[in-house]
Amino acid sequence: MLKIFNRKSKNRIRKIPNQMRRVEKLYKLKRYAGNPRIIKDVKYKKLLKSLKDFPEMLEARPLVCNSDLEVIGGNQRLAALRELGYKEYEIEVVDWSEDKQKEFVIKDNTSSGEWDMDTLANQWNMEDLNDWGFDLPKHVFENESLDLNKEKKEEQLKCEYCGR
Repeated sequence: MLKIFNRKSKNRIRKIPNQMRRVEKLYKLKRYAGNPRIIKDVKYKKLLKSLKDFPEMLEARPLVCNSDLEVIGGNQRLAALRELGYKEYEIEVVDWSEDKQKEFVIKDNTSSGEWDMDTLANQWNMEDLNDWGFDLPKHVFENESLDLNKEKKEEQLKCEYCGR
């Protein structure tokens, strides 16, 4: 394996050898039985639309499989690929313990961080975000100010007896 060094922290990042990536027939791939993630109708339709509208995204992201060809990363995409008529797709095979696979399934599906609502409201188009499958309540974009703490601040300044 190649080792890449981050100059600042000197942490080692292992690059996966190319022989671990390959194109595989979709009928050979199995959904990971322990996958706790599901996708419902509306979000699934948004995923299908997203993959149809932006196929380049698919080229950049292989499915992650274990040595038994169970998909541990990309089960929703696998279902969508099959529905869209794909016959094969790029996979990356990892040789990890069951515990490491379970850890990956959770960490791969855990979103960290938060959205900057002010940036979204002022620099992004809501229709585009909806088309791209982004779920954000419409009322957020209808508010003049997106300071989510504004209401709390105003409430704290009001008199509890007279409301002024």
